[in-house]
Amino acid sequence: MESLAAQDATMYWLSARGPTDLFLLYCFADTGRPGAELREFIARRSARIPELSVRLRRTPGDLNQPFWTPSQFHSEQFRQHEIPDSDWHGVSRALGVLLGSRVEAAEFPWRLHVFRGVRGVPGTGVTDAPALVAVLQVSHALADGRAAAGLARALFGPGEPVSGARADVRAGGMLRAVAGAALFPWRMGATVLRGVAAARAARELAARTEAGEIPPPGPGFAPGPLNPAALPAGHVARVLVLPAERLRAPDRTVTALALTVVSVALARYLAERGQPVRRLGAQVPVAIPAGAGGRNNYRSVGVELHIGVPELRERSGLIAAELAARRTRAAHPLLRAQDRVTAVLPAAVLRRDLERYPVAAVPDEIAGHTVVSSVHRGPADLAFGGGAVYWSGGFPALGSVMHVTHGVTGLGETVALSVHADPAVLPDPDRYLELLAAAVNEVGAAHRG
Repeated sequence: MESLAAQDATMYWLSARGPTDLFLLYCFADTGRPGAELREFIARRSARIPELSVRLRRTPGDLNQPFWTPSQFHSEQFRQHEIPDSDWHGVSRALGVLLGSRVEAAEFPWRLHVFRGVRGVPGTGVTDAPALVAVLQVSHALADGRAAAGLARALFGPGEPVSGARADVRAGGMLRAVAGAALFPWRMGATVLRGVAAARAARELAARTEAGEIPPPGPGFAPGPLNPAALPAGHVARVLVLPAERLRAPDRTVTALALTVVSVALARYLAERGQPVRRLGAQVPVAIPAGAGGRNNYRSVGVELHIGVPELRERSGLIAAELAARRTRAAHPLLRAQDRVTAVLPAAVLRRDLERYPVAAVPDEIAGHTVVSSVHRGPADLAFGGGAVYWSGGFPALGSVMHVTHGVTGLGETVALSVHADPAVLPDPDRYLELLAAAVNEVGAAHRG
């Protein structure tokens, strides 16, 4: 079966040191179908999706990369939650608990959480109609944000998913471990050779950047009030659901306008709490071409939010230009040289390095003060239990550096701005949501004008 690429194995091993799972929320109309029927639908549907019919296996001594092996649907992969208050506030509180959890990919790499008969859900247009809230929790070793959205579409999309071929799994853990041990000298030699090539590529990248042929890297930032030197004390979640047209403007992407909205709301929130800042930056994951068979194909880039520029149309233009430049650089082939080094590093060495990495430390310079992750999940033609989808949201993980993250999720003609925060850093998330809503109005007015 498929061995994990180095970047995917990295995500698996890091998950043991802090939550890194993806959480994709989908809001559907609740038609009242029995829970057993919903469970049977998920079990049957997932069995026809190869990526959702696996679990992870490790090799003895981590002498080789972990690998995926076929697995049957587990009863714990469908969890219907009973909450004291079957309203949106109750679901939001439950989300805060879920966001601090993780799936163990060696048991199963995904799970679906379901909340039934939820009232007062934003973005449905009918506040009294019951909604079904489904939260797909996915191990980051299995998928990045784009791939996870594809898995959700396979689960809830129209038609039946097409069964893929199951891989031959005769090469078990022990045999893979023996192969890994035999290849250890080759891998170490390849690491050295590719390291030399990576150093040469880094010098060429620097020279071409200085010559103006390649955009420069993003600016660095000193840690601020959102980046205390501590692991998150907890998790809170909030969502603002909007018609997509409110984050559209000529010559601007939804991501650039969302970054502008965050720049206004976050600076204002910190100022209200007596923590004004002169600079704010965002770390933005951007897609890159798939490489080395991995399932995580993105780089995180730093973008200045230009909070010192008062005119919001000018500010969004600067943000858009920076984001475009960072995307161009992130996709450049010269940056893949270091990835090729990591790809051949022996699994045991990679895991040892990750175990020694100081995850609780905050560096002197960071790529951004918050994360803004933007994904469009396609048309709104999904359904679950006979109920049509209303909207979708997502919640990027917290870490020792990032204590506030934002998801920007498009589905059909809606966009959800989701907030995932450490309550020690964002103690009044409802006020922050109000500021986000006000910023959407201000940014929209500036661009309409």
